Amino acid sequence: MTTSPELGAAQRTEVELLARGRQDKSRVMRDLGLSETPEAAHALLLRLGLWSEARTPYADRLRAATTPSTLPVPPFPAEDRLDLTHLEAFAIDDEGNRDPDDAVCTETLEGGLTRLWVHVADVAALVPPDSPLDLEARSRGATLYLPDQTIGMLPDALVEQAGLGLAPTSPALSISLDLDAEGNAEAVDVVLTTVRVTRLTYGEAQRRLEAGDPAFVALAELARASQALREAEGALTIDLPEVRVKADEAGAQVTPLPKPPMRFVVQECMTLAGWGAAIFADDNGIPLPFATQDPPRTTVRGDGLGAQWARRRTLSRTRFQPSPGPHSGMGLDVYVQATSPMRRYLDLVVHQQLRAFLTGGEPVGGKVLASHIAQAVLNADGTRQAERLSRRHHTLRFVAAQPEREWEAVVVDRRGPQVTLLIPDLAYDLPLTSSAPVGSVIRLRLSDVNLPALGVRAKL
Repeated sequence: MTTSPELGAAQRTEVELLARGRQDKSRVMRDLGLSETPEAAHALLLRLGLWSEARTPYADRLRAATTPSTLPVPPFPAEDRLDLTHLEAFAIDDEGNRDPDDAVCTETLEGGLTRLWVHVADVAALVPPDSPLDLEARSRGATLYLPDQTIGMLPDALVEQAGLGLAPTSPALSISLDLDAEGNAEAVDVVLTTVRVTRLTYGEAQRRLEAGDPAFVALAELARASQALREAEGALTIDLPEVRVKADEAGAQVTPLPKPPMRFVVQECMTLAGWGAAIFADDNGIPLPFATQDPPRTTVRGDGLGAQWARRRTLSRTRFQPSPGPHSGMGLDVYVQATSPMRRYLDLVVHQQLRAFLTGGEPVGGKVLASHIAQAVLNADGTRQAERLSRRHHTLRFVAAQPEREWEAVVVDRRGPQVTLLIPDLAYDLPLTSSAPVGSVIRLRLSDVNLPALGVRAKL
């Protein structure tokens, strides 16, 4: 790659636009004497000091929105709601979470039943279908979570108004399931409510569980029973390392994500909420973006990282469609994603459809819903890919800052002479030529980080 070290302002602008994928690549690269790849443009920008290593190009390349939405947010409408403020609910999230959109609580019923309530911020009350806010959210598909910033699918003002636990009481769309001790659902319902929510971190909730707090013990018991039922129906639990990646101009930090039991409890409650909402919609003929998944292609046994990696590879992609169908990976006959309407557009659509039914309106029909699903999935895919590539970029910055560190890696796959290594402390995988069998633990150093190519060399 050769070029003059001195570029005029117009050329610099062209190079920056090229790196974002928005100019005629052939013309600009030919004029600058570069190979025709975004990676080459990225490398040039770094070499000339026009970009720092903290900057990532992936959101721009993939057309993900990188500016916050500033559309006006209406107030909540005055309407009848079931008052559940006598029940203390808990919004349990990672420390620093800024968009609390779900909360859980239980109440004891007669006959040995426990009612699980999953309250979700009533975002659809503020974002009706085809409103400016809805069209903006649909164009984004999902909130963009980057290591150095978060770009909301919806305006920050809406999160402040609708987030659970940010005010003494909150409007919610609430999903209830009446469950027996084995986790079977005797009844499900969806209602508009007013709720009282306390915000907790996973660590705080875990301490309350370990102290025997009845509210958290009840949630844990329901979660264990639910998981056992789903696993009996073929649900797959995949446990691979997860990390939190944070970055700024000064550097990047990668931290393994703690997995206290309360994280599983909350995840299981959200799964139950999605199942309950899907049952309610199916019973009442409400078209929703139902999440479906075909059965795994093969059965993988074992619990090691190699088995977990192989099990994930057997999963088919989740499809979203207006009619119900089974979700094999969840072990459920019907399922929707319903608990993150501030962060995922299809969750918002679920709420819009349920709310229309609950308030006597007309839910969107299946054909129109299918077009909304296709657009949202396409846009969300770009957002998720931008997140993945940006996390990899900043993970490599973290690696480059400590070239002498030895990393522990596990061989999780083999294809001929090449293996795939997984570094648990980074949740990072890379190829290597090696004869080591799957499951082997290898210690290695990482060197020659190439940020534009997202590459690194492993040295045993």
